[in-house]
Amino acid sequence: MPDFKTRRLMMVDTQVRPSDVTKFPIIDAMLKVPRELYVPNEKTEAAYMGENLPLAPRRVLLEPRTLAKMLDALMLRPEDLVLDLGCGYGYSSAVIAEMVEAVVAIEEDPDMAREAERTLAAEGVDNVAVIEAALTEGAPKHGPYDVVVIEGAVEQLGDAILAQLKEGGRIAAIFAEGALGVVRIGYKRNGSVTWRFDFNAGAPVLPGFEKTADFAL
Repeated sequence: MPDFKTRRLMMVDTQVRPSDVTKFPIIDAMLKVPRELYVPNEKTEAAYMGENLPLAPRRVLLEPRTLAKMLDALMLRPEDLVLDLGCGYGYSSAVIAEMVEAVVAIEEDPDMAREAERTLAAEGVDNVAVIEAALTEGAPKHGPYDVVVIEGAVEQLGDAILAQLKEGGRIAAIFAEGALGVVRIGYKRNGSVTWRFDFNAGAPVLPGFEKTADFAL
């Protein structure tokens, strides 16, 4: 039987802390949440590797470093309501739920959504609501949100998601730019979102977030 607790500690000590993530709530959450339970059974052995873990076509569980640095930059607060877009099997939502009031987790793959709901319930995570919906739609009826986290890359981000961000809220997204990706943090002020560069990271572009081609007549 693999010693996942030791692997969790190694993940934090070799992937998270060296990436300048030192906030206690993030470290504590990543030490606490059993990542191996939130991946398909055949991927359990790979749960703690330091790279994106494929879950489905164009869908990954973000590498621990990327998720940790995104959460670090978002400055999560205990009273925050968070929209977690593309929660997969629920790992990111479980980690975020340790630090905030509540999480609305969106997953468009029915099997992943069902499995996320089952695992979160089994683990006693009672402040996450998993909703099966298109990632591009989010969950406007439960918003607006203090924070939005996108679990994959985007080429463009539609107004539908940005509209669900509360005034004064924060959003983290990986923007696919050529072969590389950059994580930017957006801040909503006076109804519009301004972005600033945070760090480099890559992930597949989520379905629905591709750049639409501009056709010239």
